[in-house]
Amino acid sequence: MYICLEGIDGSGKSTQMEILMKWLDECGHEILRVFEPTDSQTGNLIRKMLQNPNATNENFQKALTLLFAADRIILMEKIQEAEDKGKIILTDRCFYSSMVYQNGIEWIKEINKFAKKPDIVFLMDIDPETAISRCEGKDRFEDLDFLKKISDKYLELADKENFIVINANNGINKVHDDIKRVIAHKLSMCI
Repeated sequence: MYICLEGIDGSGKSTQMEILMKWLDECGHEILRVFEPTDSQTGNLIRKMLQNPNATNENFQKALTLLFAADRIILMEKIQEAEDKGKIILTDRCFYSSMVYQNGIEWIKEINKFAKKPDIVFLMDIDPETAISRCEGKDRFEDLDFLKKISDKYLELADKENFIVINANNGINKVHDDIKRVIAHKLSMCI
């Protein structure tokens, strides 16, 4: 099973990922956690480019979108190997992030057609003001207006792609219970 947590910065993806990994491990599942961008040369180039002050330039964004798609092709090999071994693959973010953060959804779908769709996508839906307060003191690129736009795009995409929307404004334990309940049902596990 391939599980993805999506959402704006500060929505709790990383926190929930750590708790989810621990729970699945305790239940006896083998796990592979993957990241976007990967630790490949392409992924390292993406990280470097994201630090560039011109990152908002339209042509720069197109190049970045293409690099993310190329990096996902590299990632698919790891995911396929893990699936063949019966592992659960976990990621916070996948190609859906490109669809909301960059422009041209049809173009983005086309260049990511080789990327595997996750079996379950949880959208960590949070009030953008709360998300920003959670990120205080950390590096972040987005302002409130931008996060509101991205949050709206995520909710629109969630309807089209059948994401499971989780109220990430709730406490850590409640959010984890909501996620755990869905996964336990899909894996026919007891919680």
